[in-house]
Amino acid sequence: MSHDDFAFEPVKGLPEAPPKGEHILWQGRPDWWRLSVEALSLPWVAGYFGVLAAWRFGTLMDQMTLIGAFAAASPLLIMGAVVCGMLMIVGFVQARATVYTITNRRVAMRIGAALTVTLNLPYSQLARADLKPGKRGTGTIALDLLGETRLGYLVCWPHVRPWVMRRTQPALRCIPDAARVAQILAEAAETRVATPRITRMTTPRAMAAE
Repeated sequence: MSHDDFAFEPVKGLPEAPPKGEHILWQGRPDWWRLSVEALSLPWVAGYFGVLAAWRFGTLMDQMTLIGAFAAASPLLIMGAVVCGMLMIVGFVQARATVYTITNRRVAMRIGAALTVTLNLPYSQLARADLKPGKRGTGTIALDLLGETRLGYLVCWPHVRPWVMRRTQPALRCIPDAARVAQILAEAAETRVATPRITRMTTPRAMAAE
């Protein structure tokens, strides 16, 4: 029997139902493979173990047979395969636990596999959004926050702009069809910021007649 760890959510990806007048424009999650490659440095880890194995093979090939040298280097390849497999599992779990939501009023990010956190970022708190295109239509949209708004880098990782730690920039990492999502975000933010806020004015009580 299937089990949904987030069945308690009234709306997928949001801690509570949107208020009246707010509606969802887009929802999505990272591409798990691109997240493993870009955020978890999968190619670099694989290359590191490959270089170690090649170095060990090269240093031993003149001291024993080629088969013996390969056998001596193979544990490094096996270790590298295990580590890369673990990184891919982490990338898959992180992607499955993540839901990015764009509404007509805010960006919401439900992130975290072990400890789930939901970030609510109204458009009034965003200075700008930067799109970094990736491969096969994927990309990352980093959100620069206004004023004194501060977020912890480690709390948001890997859903952040890499290596920007002084002012953490939360990011929609490795999302498919990133250019279209960036356009949706830009139009929603422009509309929201340009819409004047209407507040109810209270009429002072009439002054007593003199």
